[in-house]
Amino acid sequence: MKPITIGIVCHPAYGGSGVVATELGIALAQRGHRVHFVSHAPPFRLADEHPGIVFHEVDVTSYPLFKYPPYTVALTGKLIELSRSEALDIIHVHYAIPHAISALLAKAVLGAKAPQIVTTLHGTDITLIGIDPSFHEITRFAIRECDAVTAVSNHLAAATRSSFGIESPVHVIPNFIDPVAFSPDLRSMALRSQYATCGEMLVGHLSNFRPVKRIPDVIRTFHLLQRQLQSRLLMIGDGVELEPARDLARELGIAGRVHFLGPATRVGELLAQLDLFLLPSESESFGLAALEAMACGVPVVCTRTGGIPEVVEDKVTGLLCDVGDYVCMAQSAVALLRDRPRHEAMSHAARERAVAKFPAERVVGQYETLYAELLLKKPQERPPTGTP
Repeated sequence: MKPITIGIVCHPAYGGSGVVATELGIALAQRGHRVHFVSHAPPFRLADEHPGIVFHEVDVTSYPLFKYPPYTVALTGKLIELSRSEALDIIHVHYAIPHAISALLAKAVLGAKAPQIVTTLHGTDITLIGIDPSFHEITRFAIRECDAVTAVSNHLAAATRSSFGIESPVHVIPNFIDPVAFSPDLRSMALRSQYATCGEMLVGHLSNFRPVKRIPDVIRTFHLLQRQLQSRLLMIGDGVELEPARDLARELGIAGRVHFLGPATRVGELLAQLDLFLLPSESESFGLAALEAMACGVPVVCTRTGGIPEVVEDKVTGLLCDVGDYVCMAQSAVALLRDRPRHEAMSHAARERAVAKFPAERVVGQYETLYAELLLKKPQERPPTGTP
């Protein structure tokens, strides 16, 4: 495929949309494309320099007139500038609000020379923010006006069509993993022993610690689990629910058995040390953290919600419970950890499913195909908005 120049816009914070955007950009650069990341801070998984990747910071100037910094306008200006200076072919925004709006404003200014706009929906931009009355119409407008829209699961695509009355295609392109960066081969007794002694089970959770992740349910599940099995809990991530989680662990008397690691960068290495992964979310459009654990050969205990059943095969690669039923999650976890043959079989099945269905090579190729199709049907030049 001929190299193309892509601007990727994402939230830089610890969360699935930023992870997917970053990993996609890295993979595209490795395939010979030129990638420009645009955000108000470097994405947290873009810690190292990568050939073919440039980061552009959106500088938001504060004025006394504005109560809040005008980020959407500043982002629009940066996309206009980049489109002209770097001849962007594609602007690929992750998360509808405000990124798709900024991209569409930039396109209106640039006219026929504008890049094609691709928006990837990740979940809460549709299921929480998008359905808020304050954002519903503008989100609907963004979805309808972009040149292509993708969703990370069939469930999210259906929710998008239903919530916004969308008749145009919503392409389902799932999240993906690098089978080398997330692998059972990363298991290390030296690293594992930093968190659990010999004979203890190591259970983990990874997220951005938002309320939708139901972080208290992770703590309560582990509280019941550790009563029956000698075990430790790794909490990987950061967010508004971090301190309440610490408080709950202290209240339940298990603070000494819970390790809060913060927003770690060596995620694959940490996940590979686990015996079990917990994800009790209220809603998940896909469940990327569960997929990353599965790729490391770690069975998962998750809630039966959103797109998770598209990722986790119940009773084969993990176990599913109803949202809020942390007792079910604890009982399922204990039963699995006590049944070593079943645990081993589920571990192998989890790895096999992750590598077979969600490899980076295949999924990134789907994005490349979409880009190529858009560039082939790019409309003829027309004067930009405001040109006499």
